[in-house]
Amino acid sequence: MSRIGRSPITVPAGVELKIADNNLVTVKGPKGSLEQHINPEMQLSLEDGTLSVARPTDTPQHRSMHGLYRTLINNMIVGVTEGFTKELDINGVGYRAAKEGKKLVMNLGYSHQVIMDEPEGINIDVPTPTKIIISGIDKQAIGQFAADVRKKRPPEPYMGKGIKYANEVIRRKEGKTGVK
Repeated sequence: MSRIGRSPITVPAGVELKIADNNLVTVKGPKGSLEQHINPEMQLSLEDGTLSVARPTDTPQHRSMHGLYRTLINNMIVGVTEGFTKELDINGVGYRAAKEGKKLVMNLGYSHQVIMDEPEGINIDVPTPTKIIISGIDKQAIGQFAADVRKKRPPEPYMGKGIKYANEVIRRKEGKTGVK
């Protein structure tokens, strides 16, 4: 049995969790509201402020969905109570970012500026020209937007220039002079 899937989820005070027909889970909290469709074969039970997810059989498909849906529901609860953040660092001479209204404007060494719109439900903060903080309640949307920003200029292995996650380690390579 999945260790992740069988552990119950405690619903904190101030969070309202509803399970509708066809396993539509709605979580409302102080930061907002999220919805997630859960496979109708999975069995959800909410008792005394704890939610448990059970699988009907031991087939590989049900085993793989068991821990997945438990984690998705837990991330929804964490998102509406605490929220999620991703930090990006920009390295390179002349590389910088700024926020203009609802747009993220970046100079990344191209002949033009890279402009990205702020998606719905995601907040972008630029405390310094070389740091971008992306925050919101939906973990998947934040991770996808951070990956899209990083994709505009991924870090290169020789000089380390580009956009990287704050906790990412870039493996550096030697240049031509180190081969002798």
